[in-house]
Amino acid sequence: MFAPIVILVRNSLGKTKFNQLRGKAIALHSKVITNVCNRIGIERTTRQNFIRTARDNGKKLGLLA
Repeated sequence: MFAPIVILVRNSLGKTKFNQLRGKAIALHSKVITNVCNRIGIERTTRQNFIRTARDNGKKLGLLA
């Protein structure tokens, strides 16, 4: 779904810069998940499962192309 956009951005930024940006976005997303889980009292293992699900959904949507 998003793979063509991701590939276009990767090609325009360059692979190194793109990977740095993607790493920052993934870290920020994981931090948001952690903050929400901490706020409502979700355990660490459940939080890790949420982060894995987010990663898997990103793959399915083509965000990790």
